[in-house]
Amino acid sequence: MGSRKRGRTALFPVRLRYRGNSVYTIRRIRPFHLLATLAVPLILQAQAIAEDTARKTRDVVEAREIAFAKTMADRDLDAFATFISPEAVFFDGRQQPLRGRAAIVAAWARFFDGPVAPFAWHPDIVEPLESGELALSSGPVYAPDGEVTGRFNSVWRKDPDGTWRVVFDKGS
Repeated sequence: MGSRKRGRTALFPVRLRYRGNSVYTIRRIRPFHLLATLAVPLILQAQAIAEDTARKTRDVVEAREIAFAKTMADRDLDAFATFISPEAVFFDGRQQPLRGRAAIVAAWARFFDGPVAPFAWHPDIVEPLESGELALSSGPVYAPDGEVTGRFNSVWRKDPDGTWRVVFDKGS
């Protein structure tokens, strides 16, 4: 019979007791333990993959936000427009929000006049949804002298081509 001992099975190496339904109980518990032992590493691996995906998304959106802010510093209105979704909504303190890329760019053109940017911003929070399709970025807004004058909040959406664009923006 080789190395197999009487009263033990190859899959579940326990001594089987033949009193009552002990054999039935032992055989039912062992498969559960085996399944749990195999499932835990898979769950942990899935969680690690999700965390890695969220980190990568966070990094991409943060880089997009920084590049978006750089368009103001570079005084490049055309580049600024490329970061805005065609259906974006910007709140700028008026009663009615600015709707659509064209309206937003037209209203923001005044901020691109002159050699010095009237303000700057930088994200200190970037948080994507688990789906990887939307992300929030938020951070301080600075005056030219470096004083913090407010805070921006932007919602970014991943377009079908993989490009992240602002769909909502509100400063305070």
